[in-house]
Amino acid sequence: MPLQNYLEQNKERFLNELLELLRIPSISADTKYSADVNRAAEFVKQQLLNAGVDKAEICPTKGYPVVYAEKIIDATLPTVLVYGHYDVQPADPLELWNSPPFEPVVKDGNIYARGACDDKGQMYMHVKAFEMLVKNNVLPCNVKFMIEGEEEIGSVNLEPFAVANKEKIKADVILISDTSMIANDVPSITTGLRGLTYLEVEVTGPNRDLHSGVYGGAVANPINILCDMISSLHDKDRRVNIPGFYDGVEEVSKQERDMMASAPFSLEEYKAHLDINEVLGEKNYSTLERVSIRPTLDVNGIWGGYIGQGAKTVLPSKAFAKISMRLVPNQSSEKIMKLFEEHFNKIAPAYVKVKVMPHHGGEAAVTPTDSIAYKAASKAMEKTFGKTPIPLRTGGSIPIVTMFERVLGIKSVLFGFGLDSDAIHSPNEKYGLFNYYKGIETLPYFYQYFAEMSEK
Repeated sequence: MPLQNYLEQNKERFLNELLELLRIPSISADTKYSADVNRAAEFVKQQLLNAGVDKAEICPTKGYPVVYAEKIIDATLPTVLVYGHYDVQPADPLELWNSPPFEPVVKDGNIYARGACDDKGQMYMHVKAFEMLVKNNVLPCNVKFMIEGEEEIGSVNLEPFAVANKEKIKADVILISDTSMIANDVPSITTGLRGLTYLEVEVTGPNRDLHSGVYGGAVANPINILCDMISSLHDKDRRVNIPGFYDGVEEVSKQERDMMASAPFSLEEYKAHLDINEVLGEKNYSTLERVSIRPTLDVNGIWGGYIGQGAKTVLPSKAFAKISMRLVPNQSSEKIMKLFEEHFNKIAPAYVKVKVMPHHGGEAAVTPTDSIAYKAASKAMEKTFGKTPIPLRTGGSIPIVTMFERVLGIKSVLFGFGLDSDAIHSPNEKYGLFNYYKGIETLPYFYQYFAEMSEK
């Protein structure tokens, strides 16, 4: 087959190009990397041009730019809009990496680097799959690319871009590879994502740091108080203890829960992989259900006082925490933010002052399994994996999925090739060579089947 031959002949180049992209520390959350984020945008633009798009451009926003490109072969044919992002998470804590996060290492069949899976490796699969179709003159439909640089900070400027460019990015389906599958021998397609509310809290006690010997025991310690407040946010059954938090939460049917339970999953292997003795979560739900169809509240960071080398007997003035809540259908990120703020202020004792600072959020999304696009993706995976993929809801959040549907009226297909074990957002993030090349092999079939099915 010409495409398979092209892949085999260009595997080394495809890998080297990805490694070059991974060397760019495009950390959108830290302004000292601004030049690198913009450099990554330029790299993506140039590679799209090399792959064969008719035009590619860097589209400014109030933050980092969107890279837009397109190849329109026939206006009467269906159009696929590929979404991805070129920004990455911060690499901290650096000391836990086995190799520098922006010096990619290929080892034991994996690419180790920040952004290897999330999302540079998965995004770049699309560029190379598109190249294969164009260079072999078998592209069956129109393709547009919209690759942003702010996904890891909430895609704050993507909606204004989408609103202002509705006609430019008009398409029949949005194809997104920023999710995972069950295993390399158990393909799956994500059909649901949780929403997100992310915030920061500040607890203030005395007006300055105090000597813990002189004042300890007489003045409230904000770190102690913050810990008490956070521990009260769950009840004994690990349900979130905020009034109204579960109002309207979708109760997933027994049929869907049974289907989830049929997915291959070993609790013992799960615990062994994480090096934990036991799992913990909401009572009466399985581990897979807890991380996909149930809402959560977690502390993502907590700090205050003295954390330098040696000892400093200080009673701190302030304590801080970053908190995220994963949401499910029928939960509004804005409403949950307000409920949290009201509750956190209510439970604050009189001897401290609290402040809740919203960061960003997004809504939960459920994608249809009866659409032409989903069927094309399923058939493509079946072609290259030899198995029909399992439709599966997952626990991550991609808030732009619901935004695309609301603003553009377009459904998405979440066509990920990563694994949950790829350590995204963690030290030693990786992406399998198998997964990278399998994605490049599979995506052309999606275009083929989507074009064929759209004609009927």
